[in-house]
Amino acid sequence: MSVFYHLPGLFEFYDLYKAFLPLFHEHREYFYEWCEIGSIYGAPSDCLWGGGRVGFGDAEPEAVAALTKEYGISARLTFSNSLLKEEHLADKKCNALCALFEKNGSAPSGVIVHSDLLLDYIKVKYPGFYFVSSTTKVLTDFAQFEGELKRDEFSYVVPDFRFNKQFAKLNALSAAQKQKVEFLCNECCWFGCPDRKNCYENVSQKNLGETQEDHVCASPNADRGYRFSDAMKNPGFIGINDIQNVYAQQGFRHFKIEGRSLGSAVILEFLLYYMTKPEFQLKVREEIYLDSSLDLF
Repeated sequence: MSVFYHLPGLFEFYDLYKAFLPLFHEHREYFYEWCEIGSIYGAPSDCLWGGGRVGFGDAEPEAVAALTKEYGISARLTFSNSLLKEEHLADKKCNALCALFEKNGSAPSGVIVHSDLLLDYIKVKYPGFYFVSSTTKVLTDFAQFEGELKRDEFSYVVPDFRFNKQFAKLNALSAAQKQKVEFLCNECCWFGCPDRKNCYENVSQKNLGETQEDHVCASPNADRGYRFSDAMKNPGFIGINDIQNVYAQQGFRHFKIEGRSLGSAVILEFLLYYMTKPEFQLKVREEIYLDSSLDLF
């Protein structure tokens, strides 16, 4: 049974994917046969509806749309701002993105959403999208998560990463519900963080231009920033062996890789770890590193 990865940086890492996707499609032998790219998600810079991270993607939307169309990959717009009001729905840039991506080739495009106000607006005006319930909702009660899974408007639901190892509850889900669960694999956030929702709201405020102040992270290791080696030690981490031998065996097929605010070199390490056979990792790394158009650091 195939599993599907949902990869970060639709706009943020366009140049990386422009180099990686031809390798993935032309040299499928380099990569695990059991994995596919389910989507690439992200938002451009200065995106009013954006959330989760402050976007810095500067790729031209038309070029991004053309790339995902060429390779038949679902493009997901990360519109997870939690603080939207009625007046924000008319934003020209975000509506233009919807118009561009709503019908973009063979693979349907999606929207990652937090606000029900925005969900209802896009459902009516751009009915070609499917929808993903954002982890920025920080639903820490499992019953709330189950409630999201029961909502017909959501094709996928990304739970709080602290649910990742609650196997007794996860295995009690129906087969149909399991198909909607999209686990966040590589979160580096402090597992005991009590302030995760406020952190996401700070990002929403920044995207709306309501604040320039950064959220002050209380994590004991906040000064280290994101390190994949630290994420691997997180109690909620889902590694490649977990995916193959635990989650896939239990009927779960969708796995989200975070990293929109990181650098291309770190994203490449995710692609190598999660998707690339060990004997070909050096070859893929060299092919990407030797691409003169890429600035990986």
